[in-house]
Amino acid sequence: MLDERHKLNEVLNIGLEVTQIKDIDILLEHILTKARHFTGADAGSIYIKEGDKLRFRYTQNDTQQKKLPPGKKLIYSTFSIPLNNQSISGYVASTGEMLNISDVYYISGGVPYSFNSSYDKITGYRTQSVLTFPLKTYNDEIVGVLQLINSKDKEDHIVPFSREDEPFIKHFANNAAIAIERAMITRDIILRMIKMAQLRDPKETGPHVNRVASYSVEIYESWASRQNVDAREVEKNKDILRMAAMLHDVGKVAITDMILKKPTRLDDQEYEVMKQHTFLGARLFSERRSDFDEAALIVTLNHHERWDGNGYPGHIDFLTGKPLLDYCHPSGKTIGKRGEEIPPFGRIVAIADVYDALSSVRCYKESWDETRVLETLHQERGRQFDPKLIDIFLSIMEVIRNIASQYPDEKE
Repeated sequence: MLDERHKLNEVLNIGLEVTQIKDIDILLEHILTKARHFTGADAGSIYIKEGDKLRFRYTQNDTQQKKLPPGKKLIYSTFSIPLNNQSISGYVASTGEMLNISDVYYISGGVPYSFNSSYDKITGYRTQSVLTFPLKTYNDEIVGVLQLINSKDKEDHIVPFSREDEPFIKHFANNAAIAIERAMITRDIILRMIKMAQLRDPKETGPHVNRVASYSVEIYESWASRQNVDAREVEKNKDILRMAAMLHDVGKVAITDMILKKPTRLDDQEYEVMKQHTFLGARLFSERRSDFDEAALIVTLNHHERWDGNGYPGHIDFLTGKPLLDYCHPSGKTIGKRGEEIPPFGRIVAIADVYDALSSVRCYKESWDETRVLETLHQERGRQFDPKLIDIFLSIMEVIRNIASQYPDEKE
C-alpha cells in the first residue's frame, strides 16, 4: 500500500494529467481509468449532470473486458436517471455526499436510496463494494458523479474501498470536476461553430460531427495499437483528433448557399467551388498555435483526398488555393495526394465521414442500409481509402454501431 505522501503525490500528478485533456469524451475515459487505478477498482462509471437528470456517459469493467477477444471493446448503452435520492448516484448528486458501501446487496435500512441489480442479472456480474462520489467544483457546483465498483486486493479478492483513501479521492474529484467543466465549455464552443456551419449546410449537425469524431478516434486507436505507438502519444492524439474531426467541414461556412443548399446533385462547376471548403477551412487554423490547430488544419485540408490520388484539393498552397509548382499537371490541374502522402488523420476522417454520409439521409438520397454501405467501403479499399484502415474499420463495426446509437439524428 502507498503511504499518504505517495498517495498525495499520485493524486496531484493525476490531477495535472486530466487538466491537459481538452475533449470531454476522452477526458471522461481518462478520469475513470485513473480513479480505478488509484483505488484498485475492477469497474466504474461516470454520469454527467444534465438539468434535472444524470446522463450515463462512460463505463469500464475489467472482468467483462477479459471475456472479450483481444482488441474488442465493451458495448454499452447511454441512458439518463432522475436526479433524486432513490438511486445511489442520484443521491450523491442531490446531496453532494460521498457514499462508500461495502456490499450494495446489504444496504442498511433507513436510507432513501437502493441498488439497481438489473445489470448484474443480465450479465452475471456481481457488484459488491461501491464508492460513489460527486464531481464537485471548488464553488460546490456538481457536474457529475463517478462510481467505482469492486475494489480488489493483491490476491484479486473483492474488498471494501479504503476509508483512508476518501480524502485523496475527494481532492481528485475536485480537479476532475474542474477539468470536466472546462472540457464541456470547449465542446460547447466547437458545437457553436458547427451550428454556424449548419445554418449554411443542414448536413453539418451536432450528431453527424460527433459520430464522425467518435468513429475517427476508434479507427485511430486500433491503427495505433498495430503500429505500436506509445500509449501516451495515443492518448494525446485521441484528444486532439476528436476535436479536429468535429470541424472537418467547417470551411463550408465560406461556400455560397446556392451550392450548399441545392436540393439536387451539383454540376461540375458547382462541385469545383464546393471543393474549396477544404483549404478555406484549413485557413482558420493557419497560425497553428497548438497541436489542436495542427490537427484541425490537417483534417480539414485532407479528408477528401483519395488513396489512389484522385481526391482533392491535392498538393496546394492552402493559403492561396494555388497548386504547388512541383505538383501541377501539364493540363493545369492540381495533382492529388496519393497513398501515405495523405496524413493519417486525413485518411482516417475520410473513412468516418463517408461511412456516416452513406448511412444518413441527405436531401438528394435516402440512407443506405448497412450491407450496402460496407460493400461500398470494401469496394473502395485501395482506391478511395487506405486498405489497412478499411480493414481496421470493418473489424470494429460493433463499436461503430454502438457510437451511432449514442448520437442519433435530431428529429425534425
